[in-house]
Amino acid sequence: MFEFLKKKIGSWFGKDNKEKKPKKEKKKTAKSTGKTEEKEKKIEKKTVEKIISLTKKEKETKHEVEQIIKEAEMPVEKQSLVKDAKEEKEEGNFFTRLIKKITTSKLTKEDFDEIFQEFEITLLENNVALEAVDKIRDSLSFDLVGQQMKKTEAEARILQALKDSILKLLIEPPDVFKQIREHPGVFVILFFGVNGTGKTTTIAKLAYLLKKKGISCIMAAADTFRAASIEQLKMHGDKVGVEVISSQYGSDPASVVFDAIQHAKKNKIKVVLIDTAGRMYTKENLLKEMEKIVRVSQPDLKIFVGESITGNDAVEQARTFKEAVGIDGIILSKADVDEKAGAILSVSQVTKKPIYFLGTGQDYENLEVFSKKMVLKNLGMG
Repeated sequence: MFEFLKKKIGSWFGKDNKEKKPKKEKKKTAKSTGKTEEKEKKIEKKTVEKIISLTKKEKETKHEVEQIIKEAEMPVEKQSLVKDAKEEKEEGNFFTRLIKKITTSKLTKEDFDEIFQEFEITLLENNVALEAVDKIRDSLSFDLVGQQMKKTEAEARILQALKDSILKLLIEPPDVFKQIREHPGVFVILFFGVNGTGKTTTIAKLAYLLKKKGISCIMAAADTFRAASIEQLKMHGDKVGVEVISSQYGSDPASVVFDAIQHAKKNKIKVVLIDTAGRMYTKENLLKEMEKIVRVSQPDLKIFVGESITGNDAVEQARTFKEAVGIDGIILSKADVDEKAGAILSVSQVTKKPIYFLGTGQDYENLEVFSKKMVLKNLGMG
């Protein structure tokens, strides 16, 4: 999970900063030149000594001359590798440049904005929404601009500031199981999403989890539009041992919802999980199709289900559903194969709603309660 962003951040704060590989390459190349090339490029020691004697910084100059000799003996392609490594090391990355500035003088807003550009590009490449990137920039800027610190404390302070900036993007979800247990009567959860996001499977996973925790539930097949949707939900119901309330294709989905809630009340079933048609509506159609279901069901939770791996698409879908019918929270599927983390870092910031669960596999037990600590851990910062 989050492999791309994790590796990038790890290279800044980890051992990779020390540029060990170019040094090894350099030593290996110097040894591999052999006696033949050494003979071909003889440089008289007396000449070198004269060069050294002409400068006040004798040791530094000697080192530079020796380096020139070594590089002259290298094959052209090896010289290029060493040159690239040197340039990269001199320029530094986001983290090393920030440390250099903040340990030599007070960090100005202009310096911070210039250095942050590299991190901004990294975040955008990992599908983090622009609003979330701006939030990270503002948080880091608030914590670091105007500061000057010793090198011994700079790394820890900057890392903590980065952690804090990421945590501010996220909303810790309430304990949904506690909410359900403390709620008087039937607890209704209504699910929205587009086709292909794993919404129906996610509902089945939650039914499995509720049953495992000793909370009774039923599923309502209110998707009467998509072919085989009712059969799909019933198949899941059979596998997890949860009853499915359904009707015929083309029937009013609101009537299915009404029947399911009445059935739950009559049989003292605690939770009704409502599956709805997964279509990308315009706002007008969304209101017409969904408002009636919302009005009939009076849901205690309205959950948007999206695919974590779709990044900004999932964020925009969540925004659309929030504006059209309102949502209380989010579940993101396929988080286990999400290498970029863009949707997870962005969706709460954009919608101001928490992520309740992450889908982390194909099995029914692969539904993980979301937490801020889990995100930091998967980014290698926990």
